This record gives sequence, structure tokens and C-alpha cells, in this order.
Amino acid sequence: MTDTIRQRACELAVYIIETKGTVRSAARHFGISKSTVHKDLSQRLPFYDLRLYENVRNVLDINKAQRHIRGGIATKEKYQKRKNAFSLQSF
Repeated sequence: MTDTIRQRACELAVYIIETKGTVRSAARHFGISKSTVHKDLSQRLPFYDLRLYENVRNVLDINKAQRHIRGGIATKEKYQKRKNAFSLQSF
């Protein structure tokens, strides 16, 4: 079981580093929960591969710093779509 968890944690880290992805995108890609991804990367990976952990930590810190911007963009797009849909229905 430990080897499977170790392998999964390393694969998650490599995926996030290569794609500059988020915990959410990794969870979706591997078909597991965000909680599992977070636990594998933050609690288990440092024991298995410290260098890999440090690299993935850098990517996750950047994602965390940008999340408020991404959220704002997503909200803006959401309401823009609603506005456009409403404008089309008016005609």
C-alpha cells in the first residue's frame, strides 16, 4: 500500500510541476479527491522526495497567490455570459 501511495504522490507532483496545474486540476486528471491530492503533496511527499516536494510547493504557492485573480476572472465571465444570454432573449 505504501508503494502505491508513494507512487501516486510522486506522479501528482510531477503532473502539477509539468503542467503548472492546480490541486483541482490534478484531482480531476487522476480521478481522486482534492483532499487526497492535498494530503499526498503536503504531508506524504516530504517523506518520500524532499526535492520534488520543494518544487511542487513553489508551483502551489504561486497558484495560491493567484487564486483571487482567477476567481475574479471566473466571476466576470459568468456574469458576462448571463448578460449576453439575456440580451439575446430580448430580441
